[in-house]
Amino acid sequence: MRKIPAILVALAFAACASPDRPLEVQPLVDAAWLLENVDAVVTLDIRQDRPEAAYATAHIPGAVHSPYGTDPWRVTQDGVSGMMPRVQDLELLIGALGISNDDYVVIVPAGASAVEFGSATRVYWQFKVLGHEKVAILNGGFGAWTQAGYATEAGATRRPPATYTANLQPRLIASKEDVVAALESGTPLIDARSGNYYRGEVKSRASERHGTIAGAKHVPPEMMTVGNRGVLVDSAAVASLWNEAGVPLEGEQITFCNIGHLASLAWFASYEVLGNKEARLYDGSMVEWSADPELPMDNTDNPDRE
Repeated sequence: MRKIPAILVALAFAACASPDRPLEVQPLVDAAWLLENVDAVVTLDIRQDRPEAAYATAHIPGAVHSPYGTDPWRVTQDGVSGMMPRVQDLELLIGALGISNDDYVVIVPAGASAVEFGSATRVYWQFKVLGHEKVAILNGGFGAWTQAGYATEAGATRRPPATYTANLQPRLIASKEDVVAALESGTPLIDARSGNYYRGEVKSRASERHGTIAGAKHVPPEMMTVGNRGVLVDSAAVASLWNEAGVPLEGEQITFCNIGHLASLAWFASYEVLGNKEARLYDGSMVEWSADPELPMDNTDNPDRE
């Protein structure tokens, strides 16, 4: 793969970036946009170090690293795994990365699959919950950057620590009680897990019961990215998925999965791609719901269960 010499990239950055030109806030950006604006944003590389030392070997110039599965972006609370950390802990994590409230953050996953893209949408959702509006995801992730032939650098980038203060947006979070209320009101529930989980054929080891929340609609996560890779499908394709699942394109709806990971992919598709600002994410998801035997579920007795 041909790489553009670093000096030419630097010159391009200098020519294109203008501190006097405000950047348009958009949920998805492509590699060309990031190349043009890399000096005006904070690039947040959340890739795991698999293969070993992936970030240290090659990353987007200037990107800081906070691996999704290693740094505390997810924690266990009250026996429920994968929950959003306490607000004050996220403030410390983000500030330690050198990110302030004024920074435009671009989240960079590897760009490998729909499941992996979900790590970016989960971090994105948490930034939104904290009230951070200037945040985007690099569509296609690091793979899109390298496929474009843009330069990378090795080593590590450190930014001076910053003070980060959240402006909590609880409207984006659904609790177990909110889901119970949704069942009573008829608010659509979207199961963003693979079909074998939805049908109750298999279950997560962290869940107590097979099946799905009673009445939930199913949107396959592998259909939300192009070819189940690292590029999100367009708005027409998302609308088609919602229509096929029998979910309205607007109005209140709650997404969930096993641990609130792929739920963020469905939430992002609804909230940002379809523009439905009434979409929420159930953070506890099936791990919390299935642990309460009083809560209703469907597909619990699937004869095809493994």
